[in-house]
Amino acid sequence: MKYYLLSVMQPVGDPPAPEVLEEIGENLGAFHRELREAGAWVFAGGLHGPESSTVLRPGDGDVLITDGPYAEGKEMLGGICLLKAPDLDAALEWGRKAALATTLPIEVRPFMGDAD
Repeated sequence: MKYYLLSVMQPVGDPPAPEVLEEIGENLGAFHRELREAGAWVFAGGLHGPESSTVLRPGDGDVLITDGPYAEGKEMLGGICLLKAPDLDAALEWGRKAALATTLPIEVRPFMGDAD
């Protein structure tokens, strides 16, 4: 078993209409229930926008702290889901389901090493 990170790639800008968000929320709830029932669930959560971030940058033996995103772009990390899967193919199938639930691109990335 390995751990995989599913990263939700969300466009920067205004969120969808409330009725669209409600449907996405219902679809995500169903996706998370399926993960739990399959024993693949580890953790999932949404993130505030990049404007809420704080960047800590080491240099000259100290750390500089600045507000705001590290980089600006058209997309941001909108949320994550950490899961356990036997292999990349299984993780990609979970990623496919996440993409359908969120209607957004999903990046699937394995952690180094095996899950406990």
